[in-house]
Amino acid sequence: MEYCDYIADRIRQGLNAAKEQAFGNIVDTVGRTQADLHPTEGWYQSSTKTIEVVDKNGQKYKVTVEAVEE
Repeated sequence: MEYCDYIADRIRQGLNAAKEQAFGNIVDTVGRTQADLHPTEGWYQSSTKTIEVVDKNGQKYKVTVEAVEE
């Protein structure tokens, strides 16, 4: 069983909470959690989740949660 949805949600909540803090407000925007869908057909490709984040200087980041096969 994989928990990519749960982990991505907790990361997103943490980043949004960081936006609310008065000290060192570095995070400007936290995007929605995106699923790994086929680009044209839209079907589910994997459990990988991504979140786009923008800092106060406009630099964009992509946070990826991906299960590692062992």
